[in-house]
Amino acid sequence: MLEAIFLGVLQGLTEFLPISSSAHIRFAGEIFGTNQDPGATFTAITQIGTELAVLIYFRKDILRIIKAWLNQISRKHLESSEKNDARMGWLIIVGTLPIAVLGYLGQDVIRNDFRSLWLIASVMIIFGVILGIADKYGKVERELHQLTPVHGALYGLAQSLALVPGVSRSGATIAMGRFLGYSREAALRYSFLLALPAVFGSGFYELKGAIGSDATDQAFSLPETMVATATAFVIGYAVIAWLLKFVMTRSFAPFIYYRIGLGTVVLVALATGVIG
Repeated sequence: MLEAIFLGVLQGLTEFLPISSSAHIRFAGEIFGTNQDPGATFTAITQIGTELAVLIYFRKDILRIIKAWLNQISRKHLESSEKNDARMGWLIIVGTLPIAVLGYLGQDVIRNDFRSLWLIASVMIIFGVILGIADKYGKVERELHQLTPVHGALYGLAQSLALVPGVSRSGATIAMGRFLGYSREAALRYSFLLALPAVFGSGFYELKGAIGSDATDQAFSLPETMVATATAFVIGYAVIAWLLKFVMTRSFAPFIYYRIGLGTVVLVALATGVIG
């Protein structure tokens, strides 16, 4: 239970930062000295907690978008501001399609091949460099209300890369946003909204499977996983508020250096046999 709580704290701290929460959860299995991967199921379920934090933090924006989208579907008259909200609803759907399709079709690969520590550590470094280039050279030409369907689809493709632990959902979408010319805050806000359908879908799918299966093959029992999820919710909510303020005045450089440093340490540890 203490390990589960620790992982819940880790999930809440790292989910929204562009440093990959799934990579940190995977690395933590080595820290405990058990050489045991907490698993894709545990990771997906605990992400429900952090996305509940997003749901509550952005509840006004989300309810407004849903209301406008439903009104457009029912062909009610919309004001100009409502049209923008309805359009955002469609863009979130468009951006969710790539990860939904790829995630469903690639379940076995995600659960097994993508859990390699060599792969995760390498990806941490590679996408750290990509994020650094995007953040440094990306021009601030667009805000969130200027998002186009093509850009929404490109954001979605970037998000689907997060199926590989180490990429980071927020890191990939933020990098794409900066390459496309969106401000840091705009890229981050769309990253928050875009993650909701994908993470809730994946999390509840895994939760359904965990409830109906034998828990002996899992690193953590269902009660332990739910405690970790609740912990991730509390920590994640605090991180959202801090991160939104941070990106308004600072670059992503600290996270980039951290990614590269951590990835390098893990690769060295693997090469020297410190971890297997």
